[in-house]
Amino acid sequence: MSTRFVIAGTPAARGMTLGRARLVEPTQIGVDERPLPEAEVEAEVARLQGALAHARDELRQLREKLHGALAREVGEFIDAHSLILEDPELTEGLYALIRQGRYRASAALKRQRDRLVAAFEAIDDPYLRSRREDVDHVIGRVQAALARDTTPAERQIASRVGTVLVGETVAPAELAHLTEHGVLGVVTTGGSPLSHSAILARSMRLPMVVGAHEALRHITDDDLLLVDGTSGEVVVHPTAQDLARYRQFQREQARSVEQLARLKHERTRTRDGVEIALYANAELPADIAQARACGAAGVGLYRTEFLFLQRHELPDEEEQFAAYRDLVLGMGGAPVTIRTLDLGADKADATGLALGQEPNPALGVRGVRLAMRRPALFATQLRAILRASNYGLVRILVPMVTTGEEIAVVRALIEDCARELRSGGHEIADHFELGAMIEVPAAAIALPSLIRQLDFIAIGTNDLTQYLLAVDRNNDQLATLYDPLHPAVLRTLHEIIAVGTRARKPVTLCGEMAGDPRYTALLLALGLTAFSMHPSSLLEVRQAIAGCDRAQLLGLRIALLRAQSRAGIERVLRRMR
Repeated sequence: MSTRFVIAGTPAARGMTLGRARLVEPTQIGVDERPLPEAEVEAEVARLQGALAHARDELRQLREKLHGALAREVGEFIDAHSLILEDPELTEGLYALIRQGRYRASAALKRQRDRLVAAFEAIDDPYLRSRREDVDHVIGRVQAALARDTTPAERQIASRVGTVLVGETVAPAELAHLTEHGVLGVVTTGGSPLSHSAILARSMRLPMVVGAHEALRHITDDDLLLVDGTSGEVVVHPTAQDLARYRQFQREQARSVEQLARLKHERTRTRDGVEIALYANAELPADIAQARACGAAGVGLYRTEFLFLQRHELPDEEEQFAAYRDLVLGMGGAPVTIRTLDLGADKADATGLALGQEPNPALGVRGVRLAMRRPALFATQLRAILRASNYGLVRILVPMVTTGEEIAVVRALIEDCARELRSGGHEIADHFELGAMIEVPAAAIALPSLIRQLDFIAIGTNDLTQYLLAVDRNNDQLATLYDPLHPAVLRTLHEIIAVGTRARKPVTLCGEMAGDPRYTALLLALGLTAFSMHPSSLLEVRQAIAGCDRAQLLGLRIALLRAQSRAGIERVLRRMR
């Protein structure tokens, strides 16, 4: 009988899910080489028969799910694997090894695999010799079935639920792809709650636990898992009590979704009647549709990188113009802030850009620094953005700014592009608002002088926190040090907001803090009146704002800024609730 146990990790994306474990890179399955006692022979044969039957059933189910071209391309391999499992030479040889050689099932599989592979290696025909991989795949599937420790009741539940991905790490692109194929949650042995994958998981409402160091050691394929992305716990072989807790969570979640749906067309304002602007972060058409459906005031951060990623050629002006125009039209007249290209050497390999290797891409040629070194590339993007401005209110946001000289160069280039476009007969807006991402500490400190050259500012708390604390937000060993509630971070945020307010320039916060309802009251207390977040967080934050009294929160600001530690800040936060 399987025994319940809990693996502790770090919460990365809230929520709870139940699913079958699917190992991304299964650990090497151990082979028990101990001699088998005679009394256990028939039980071991039965165990192997059960594993073979399970492997055959898996292949049958997989074959039934395939359709069209995929059935033709993959079907022959599945059929070949099924034939191997039915081959008497394989099965009878395995039973003989157990009964006569006193091998345990896993050791018998390994020995039979070695025999068959040796036979394939001796074949002269290269094609037939290459089919030894089929033997490896089949034996591996049976070994995995042997290693599983699930009860019939668990298997019955597992057959009705989706998949929980378990691995060392998972790339953002892979995560986005896998969710379309039944992935309900993610557990990784490494990673950080502030990694790009974790950020994506939160935006997709996909429960995720990172830093679960024991996961690959103790979880095998098809184990039933209950993943709690709020507490950071992974329950392996959950009990009836665990399942009851999960059903209660589902009921509460359904009620919450129903309540939030009522807020879609409500105004965003505090309990004492102060209007707050909620914008959406976006990069795909689906984000725009979701933003409008949730009543976003506009797009506060449109990431243009998706046009450049996963391709070998750079998008030309027409392709970029079409994307930006559709964005503006999709928002139906609401303001749209387009951030210029923010790629570094760590991501450039997936684009048509050749930036070379850098020892520390986070501090390297990226954002406006790349724009200064590739003016033709930058001008192409600016021309496309300016042309899209003819279809609605567009603002241009420049990332990684540190000096006033950078702002001046960008503004001059915008004016040059505007003159060329007008001379070429293009209709564009009469005026362009230029803003800077405040994410480098130098820009935050120099903001009183920089802001005179800007029309608005946007705070990027993800990188700003990383740079202020000298902590790599993707390094799981430093996860506890990456702390948005560090006193230095809060004081810097307050100063940025205060400078913008005094200069009467709009200030929007676009980082992860904006979309986390746990920080909503804190940010209001610091004076923030404009948030930008993934569309999936809009309604939750609107609900949090509706429960806040802004005047009361502003009264706690001094206490918040005087706090000397995270513990002191948390004491003030408790007074805000």
